[in-house]
Amino acid sequence: MSDSASSLLLVEDDEVIRKTVVMTLERYGYAVSAAGDGLTGLELFRAGGHDLLLLDVMLPGLDGIGLCRKVRETSVVPILMMSARGDALDVVSGLEAGADDYVVKPFDTAVLVARIRSLLRRSAIAAPAAESAVVFGDLRIDLAGLVVTLAGRPVALAPTELRLLLEFAASPGIVLDRHHLLREVWDYGWDGDSRVVDLCVQRLRKKIGADRIETVRGFGYKLRR
Repeated sequence: MSDSASSLLLVEDDEVIRKTVVMTLERYGYAVSAAGDGLTGLELFRAGGHDLLLLDVMLPGLDGIGLCRKVRETSVVPILMMSARGDALDVVSGLEAGADDYVVKPFDTAVLVARIRSLLRRSAIAAPAAESAVVFGDLRIDLAGLVVTLAGRPVALAPTELRLLLEFAASPGIVLDRHHLLREVWDYGWDGDSRVVDLCVQRLRKKIGADRIETVRGFGYKLRR
């Protein structure tokens, strides 16, 4: 079943899991490069050409969290973290390091492919056509070019951060709850962990200003007009 021509980079130290995932993803039409340790994974990433990274948390040499941070120094490529236990600390650390989503091992193939498809869709967002740009003070969102500037300077946003900002910008001053944001931004039927939303909001605040997105306790978040 051919699904996509996208190029993926898998960094997983367990050889059996690595080979199984590579074969599975290739059956869906993905081109997959693979590495068994973090440093080799970093070299492959720097060689370029990947549309999405899948990083195991526990890796020799350079762990998945460290690798994620290294990638985020230069790139907004979508990152899916893989955690063996779904340990809360692993999940939080990965999301804080800049990952867009996570999946817990052992995972169902259908779940993994759904997460990958979702992340790739987020990285190819179609801009709304109603307006060319929206402005909130010194924050400007160019909807045609999907470029965000703050006080005239470009702001580098990962795909999920950009989608989250666009969702807020579509309803300024309106409180959006976490379930709504999970459904609309993470765009699949996953009744997931709200920490994904909270940590992405935190990352977005660091880039566009801490006071720009207001927390409405017990309800959710809203973008200040």
